[in-house]
Amino acid sequence: MKKLFSVSLILLSAGVLAACGSSNSSSNSSSGKSSSAIKVRKESKTDEPSFKNNKLTLTDLDIQITQEKVIPVGQKGNEYGKKPVIAFWYKVTNKTGKEIDPSIFISLFEAVQDNDKNKVNKLNVAALPDERFLDSQSQTIKKGGTVENAVAYDLTDETTPIKLTATVPATGKEAGSQTYDIK
Repeated sequence: MKKLFSVSLILLSAGVLAACGSSNSSSNSSSGKSSSAIKVRKESKTDEPSFKNNKLTLTDLDIQITQEKVIPVGQKGNEYGKKPVIAFWYKVTNKTGKEIDPSIFISLFEAVQDNDKNKVNKLNVAALPDERFLDSQSQTIKKGGTVENAVAYDLTDETTPIKLTATVPATGKEAGSQTYDIK
């Protein structure tokens, strides 16, 4: 009797497992096309975040750097600084309608001046280098809208190039980097 009960229990367990497996495979087969299409879309090179040719392309936004320049201490755009700065002017385009403002640049980019053999020399954000953007730098950009802004970083020397690296917000992965020579 115990043997019969054990065999019945094993057969019942096997039947339940087989039923679970077949229900999973049937639900996968009915949605197989859409999940595989989604998978292909995610792996598509056109959807990959990138930063090249002065343009950061993400799913939600694009940032196009339009100009960069070094501003010495005391010059327009760096009137109050104690160090020379490298300034970047750029345009942010909101592609999705999410709440995005032009100052997002600071959270997506890191500026490094590799002039210290012992540590990574991340540059500090300096004062806004262009007063035209005082009122617009934190305003929300509408879906499909493009807004200009500028940002500056304190330099630690006036000869070592700056490496600007963009990261993808959701993953923290690098989207790309570019090097800017000091002129």
